Amino acid sequence: MNQINFEQDLFSNESLENYAEILFWGLETARQNIYKPDDAILVQGHLPALPLVKKIQRMLLKRGLNPIVRLTPPADMEREFYEYANDNQLSFITPGEESLMNVIHGAIYVRAPEKLTHLQHIDAEKQNIVSRSRNFLKKIMQKRQQEKTSSWTLGTYPTQARAKHANLSLQTYAQKVKAACHLDAPHPLSMWKDLYAQIVDTKEWLLSLDIRQIHVESKQMDLRLSLGDDRKWLGLSGRNIPSFEIFTSPDWRTINGKYYSDQPAFVSGNVIKDIRLTFNNGHIVKATAETGEDFLNKRLKTDPGASRVGEFSLTDKRFSKINCYMADILFDENYGGTFGNCHIALGSAFDASYNGENLLTMAQREFLGLNDSAIHWDIINTEPKVVTATLSSGKRQVIYENGVYTR
Repeated sequence: MNQINFEQDLFSNESLENYAEILFWGLETARQNIYKPDDAILVQGHLPALPLVKKIQRMLLKRGLNPIVRLTPPADMEREFYEYANDNQLSFITPGEESLMNVIHGAIYVRAPEKLTHLQHIDAEKQNIVSRSRNFLKKIMQKRQQEKTSSWTLGTYPTQARAKHANLSLQTYAQKVKAACHLDAPHPLSMWKDLYAQIVDTKEWLLSLDIRQIHVESKQMDLRLSLGDDRKWLGLSGRNIPSFEIFTSPDWRTINGKYYSDQPAFVSGNVIKDIRLTFNNGHIVKATAETGEDFLNKRLKTDPGASRVGEFSLTDKRFSKINCYMADILFDENYGGTFGNCHIALGSAFDASYNGENLLTMAQREFLGLNDSAIHWDIINTEPKVVTATLSSGKRQVIYENGVYTR
């Protein structure tokens, strides 16, 4: 394993403390329920993120909470796992893992991978086995999120691997992360709270329109979808930092037309570029990619829902300070730039997009057209585009153009 330098001066002590506070704000916002002393919080991160993980642990201890710190396996260990593990080992669940998911009150994940393409020679079906076997753990957390007893949030710490694939120096990359997360603002949490209010206003406007169908048009896209019954719009829930997108989970059965992703994606140790998908009544009938097509098609076979849409999203460029490709889906799905972005996610839908109070059963999810899958993969388009909504009245209205909502 290559030695990792933890002393690189990427963030000041103040920036790290601000980052930890913002992540905790995100966690508490997502839970919609304040934390109290003795609650247990899982803190998991890659080794390069240790400076931030330390600050998170200290912050939690000062609040009287119980941090449970875990290391995300480094790239060489992850690669060897997939190289040598048999099917039983791939599907093995560590004893106590299910119990942990049932008792923790929150989780903060800090992603800082040392490599991004270390699994490109691994059979994608091996990763599918892992995803399917661990899906029940994700469902536990989703259920507890709905019950407001637990939640999670994600953050990113800069690494040379991310910077290299984004064609930036490590120092410039770190500056982009700081700007996107408002780490050096005079009052960072106030910035996030103000942004939260703006996004709430935009979500309420979208809900008030009573949208039935959406048509997305760009140079290389022509996609139609229906929101489905009893839907609402989501955004800045706290589960991602940063987060500027406004999104929902449409009725997957209504997706028709062509979708194109112009942003390279680094997923599960693979790179996939120029993804083109053709949908017919919710089903992908054609899937190609300039790079990583074999991985794409195997990923779509993870389970029946992996080739269906679980999310539709638009980012208003006025909310986002992300102005370049970051080789990190967490940032790229929130890209502002010149024309904002739209993205779809293949895989699991968000139960929270249901505009009702009750926890949904599987039968209810199927009835509503909320997709179910072990994966959730955001595929991003940054072209200039026009998004037109057909309202319940039959009126057609442009709701998004030139990277901004038209409210």
